Amino acid sequence: MALGICIAGGSGRMGRALMEAVIAAEDLVLTGVLEQPGNPYLGRNPGDWLGAPVDVLITADVPAALRASRVLIDFTRPAGTLAHLAACQTQGRGIVIGTTGFGEAEKELIREASRDIPVVFAPNMSMGVTLSLALLDLAARVLQPGFDVEIMEAHHRHKVDAPSGTALRMGEVVAAARGQRLAEVAVYGREGVTGERRPETIGFATVRGGDVIGDHTVAFMGLGERIEITHKASSRATFALGALRAARFIADKSSGLYDMRDVLGLNDLPGAGQV
Repeated sequence: MALGICIAGGSGRMGRALMEAVIAAEDLVLTGVLEQPGNPYLGRNPGDWLGAPVDVLITADVPAALRASRVLIDFTRPAGTLAHLAACQTQGRGIVIGTTGFGEAEKELIREASRDIPVVFAPNMSMGVTLSLALLDLAARVLQPGFDVEIMEAHHRHKVDAPSGTALRMGEVVAAARGQRLAEVAVYGREGVTGERRPETIGFATVRGGDVIGDHTVAFMGLGERIEITHKASSRATFALGALRAARFIADKSSGLYDMRDVLGLNDLPGAGQV
């Protein structure tokens, strides 16, 4: 039996990519599409612009959209995602969260909900980014001390948060591998006479423009050599396919908080550490 998937933010760029991926998957069926009240697409059939028959209408009625669904996939904004999370908790539905920009208190709400329902929470659903995080953990453990770390990221002009959730997660992984807390060593901007770079810091540089889907580079800079780990996304389908894999992963689970390492089985590899 096909797994019922509900998509939040169906009229957006990521929402469309998710719907296209669900429609193309033989083992999944689109059973709900959500948008905010007042959205001009409410009441429309997304099949009208997807070029494929779809038996749902876009709605702001969250309980109704979840009724026939097993998993909700949400790449929207923190406030909307938390409202959808509460609805999933009430109705016993799993949720895949790709939304970024959460504060610590909001992350705690996600952790609390995962005691009742299965949750995959990751700032980037890309399988390549997930592997990159594992490589960053290894590099940060090997290349210390003596290597400075800088994280550069670029996204399209419409992205509203900075640095990206993926860049922050990369920083968290590197900091943890070095025995640090990112909040204590991150430098998010430099201007004027800043003084010499402190060796324990992790720097961030952010670029916004055009239609860049998402580029991330972490540079380990030593004396006489530099190692860079880079991931570049050329299509939102990358994130959509990862999100669908995450939805399949939690479909038969009753509760728990998971990330993409769990989804890809990286934690099960010999010698794998927790990233």
